[in-house]
Amino acid sequence: MADKKFKPTLALQKTPGVSVASIVGASVSFLLVIGAIALGSANFLAFISLEGFMIVIGGTLAVAFMSYQANYVLQALSAIGLMFKKAQVTHENLHHDMISIMSWARMVKEKGLRGLETNAKNAAAHDPFISYGLDMVVSNYTPDEIRAMMETAAEAYYKRDTTAARVLTGMASHAPAFGMVGTLIGMVMMLGGFSGDMSGIANGLAVSLLATLYGLLSARMIFMPAAAKVMQKQDNIKFRNHLITEGMVMLVANKPPQFIEDRLSSFLKPGLYQAHKDNAKGK
Repeated sequence: MADKKFKPTLALQKTPGVSVASIVGASVSFLLVIGAIALGSANFLAFISLEGFMIVIGGTLAVAFMSYQANYVLQALSAIGLMFKKAQVTHENLHHDMISIMSWARMVKEKGLRGLETNAKNAAAHDPFISYGLDMVVSNYTPDEIRAMMETAAEAYYKRDTTAARVLTGMASHAPAFGMVGTLIGMVMMLGGFSGDMSGIANGLAVSLLATLYGLLSARMIFMPAAAKVMQKQDNIKFRNHLITEGMVMLVANKPPQFIEDRLSSFLKPGLYQAHKDNAKGK
């Protein structure tokens, strides 16, 4: 009966939904830039420069590939889309993880650690960290040994999965620099071709400054927000892995489900914890 009541679920969503707030924020920021251009100039083509775009984006990508392994750069570029995805780990998801660990504690009480191995591994088949934790639980390690190993694993996951954020942060710092490079190149070419016509200088200067504009916009509106979103996602996952670690340690220590619930509830928002307690009393 306990197994049916507390059916294990996984917190990490493999296909998180779209974040409406992120889409609205990106849309508003781009609309503000476009609106400013529309109010200040009737010639939109004056703000388009293929040369400046090539220098900024091409140079930024070239430095990224020079600084990091290619697979990390590709991960960073794909992570830009994370700006428009909902968080994988929420306090509600953590509550589901707590319920899962409590159900596993009941399995341990009823069937021992081997019963946990056969009944819980299917629930963790698509979650590498939980799968690793369950392997440690049934391997006759002490609670302190399991805590040390799982904390090491969680830290390794965090270091590896935040590499994309470091790549994006580097790209955010390089993009404005290449914008200045594009501006300097444009000014050199403009002055080198000067033949006494001042109107040509004005037009050439406007074009050369577009590279700086592209560099600043890409850094502040694409690369930096994407890096922040990656860090937020990985911070949440690290927090969740800390909860899982505590749960696995208590499973090995053979703590009762009520103790596990009270201990893991400290990871939840107070309001959510109280709602869970009220719901449990109602049942």
